[in-house]
Amino acid sequence: MTSTWDDQTGFSLEVVSNPRRIISLVPSQTELLYSLGLGDRVVGITKFCVHPEDWFRTKSKVGGTKKIHHELIHSLQPDLILANKEENQQEDIVELRKHFPVYTTDIRTIRDAFEMIETVGALVNKQPEALAISFRLRQDFTLLQLESELVTPKKVIYLIWENPRMGAGNETFIHNMLQLAGLENLLSGRYPVITDAFLKELYPEIVLLSSEPFPYKEKHLELYRKIWPQAKIELVDGEMLSWYGSRMLLAAPYLRQLKAKFE
Repeated sequence: MTSTWDDQTGFSLEVVSNPRRIISLVPSQTELLYSLGLGDRVVGITKFCVHPEDWFRTKSKVGGTKKIHHELIHSLQPDLILANKEENQQEDIVELRKHFPVYTTDIRTIRDAFEMIETVGALVNKQPEALAISFRLRQDFTLLQLESELVTPKKVIYLIWENPRMGAGNETFIHNMLQLAGLENLLSGRYPVITDAFLKELYPEIVLLSSEPFPYKEKHLELYRKIWPQAKIELVDGEMLSWYGSRMLLAAPYLRQLKAKFE
């Protein structure tokens, strides 16, 4: 028995009522599947799906998020593939749709993440587990929102890449998470390149260097202190601000701690 679903990109797909061979092409959604108790029903993940560790060690790797191995995916014969509009290549999604049900997410806000968690739970017949996660997150993040409204937001730049230097703009999930930490994002768009000329126009109070996708380290702190001597420069855990599955259960207290640093 199958049912019809519209994914977050508007694509309509047919999915069996209780998929038994699931592949995830998105690290944060892989962790969600684990939290939902899917176990052996997940047959393939990417090399970047590092949580949980036992899945990373034992599950078949179908490539990276940007470069997947189509032949291996075909050999695994999935009855459901989870992809993401931003993290995966559009041409890969289009090709996989010719052969398998591909549910593609598009996460730009916390509300999108809640919707994804609940829908994925329904897709894999784990509605109670998904609703329990979503209910707790809605409580946690509603409280964070109320707390952030009580403080004057500090101006922030969130950097994700070097050469070229790139940051997270106001059309991203990260932007929404920064707001909950009481921070005002100075960047617009999705992931703008910050040229030297643009850099001189920015006067952040706080600069956050993410641990992913570019692995910012202690050595980068001094570089950015020279560029923005007036700002507080901090390394942050990128998973806590950009992963939109069950990792968000850990993100709420992390954001509260981050906000406390700057009050």
